[in-house]
Amino acid sequence: MILGSMAPRQRWLLLGLTALAAVALIAAGAVVITRLTGDSKPNRGTPVAGSPTPSPVGTPTPSPSGPPPGADITGPLNLLLVGVDTRVSVPGWEPHADAVLVLHVPRGLGRAYLFSLPRDLLVDIPAFPKAGYKGGKTKLTHAMSYGSRVPGKPKEPSTAQGYELLRSTVSGYTGLRIDAGAVLTFNGFDRLVNALGGVDIYVDQRVASLHRRPDGKHRESAPGGYKGPQQIYEKGTQHLNGWQALDYARQRYITGGDYARQRHQQQLIRALTRKILDEGLARQPERVDQVVAALGDTLIYVGGRRIVDIAYALSGVPENRFVLVGLPGAGVGKGSAYRGEQLTSVGRQFVTELRAGRADAYLAAHPTLVVKN
Repeated sequence: MILGSMAPRQRWLLLGLTALAAVALIAAGAVVITRLTGDSKPNRGTPVAGSPTPSPVGTPTPSPSGPPPGADITGPLNLLLVGVDTRVSVPGWEPHADAVLVLHVPRGLGRAYLFSLPRDLLVDIPAFPKAGYKGGKTKLTHAMSYGSRVPGKPKEPSTAQGYELLRSTVSGYTGLRIDAGAVLTFNGFDRLVNALGGVDIYVDQRVASLHRRPDGKHRESAPGGYKGPQQIYEKGTQHLNGWQALDYARQRYITGGDYARQRHQQQLIRALTRKILDEGLARQPERVDQVVAALGDTLIYVGGRRIVDIAYALSGVPENRFVLVGLPGAGVGKGSAYRGEQLTSVGRQFVTELRAGRADAYLAAHPTLVVKN
């Protein structure tokens, strides 16, 4: 089915589900729709070195009898979505993966599951010769930074190269082949939300910001942390602008720790998707162009297929069959001996059942894993 023959809601769903290809989920969707509405600007995404290079993102004109782009993609499809530490703007700062999400779409493309992996998850990171890394067992977030190191250029780390090692690490841990993905800096996420006019989200617990004051300015550093008034996110439905949405999704020194933060990131992604769907952004190319321009080079798309191909492949996933999953975990070590996080047996088994095509049955037996709000 080509875009012109889709019902309006289905066209919006195409955008929304493509958008759910990142914290960059949303950004990728905007790029796709820009191409589908006739924008001829070059792809802003940067392919990962050493990975299959995507062909240009511009939409081809299919012949009347030819298949639409992406029609050959039948699944399963796995996308790796990464939010990167904002300090990538500091010269020589190695990027850290602060948000790691996996979108799994089973064969048949009739359902989708989004789950997060803790940034501090203890994993086996494989050797990565191009960065001079010999491999080891450490926190997942470090895979991005270790992989970003470019020999002979200590002050020029490569986020795309870091993603390559992170992708291998996540694939090894989950047993899932990663088909494509996206990296979005947190500065890019801030811009994205502002370009969309803010977002409405249900805040499921009171959250006090470690980093921001109520006026949006950064709190002052102090011995042992920060000082000064704090931005507070009260429980209930809130309208958040860019810095607020980013700040809320970053907080992990709260009840529930990093697992609560993962839940908030997933909820924010869903809220952004609803915003795109409700406003019918696909019908407003000038708004889409504004969103894409706001992102600039803060988005890196990585994969072997064009974004537009993946968009068409995801267009048939029903809106009510997109499932957010929160995987429980626990700390490894105690006190000063803390080493990181590990998923509980229930969390690890979900990944096993997902891989085997039995995710629905497993979630039915463990309903608390499904993120509701």
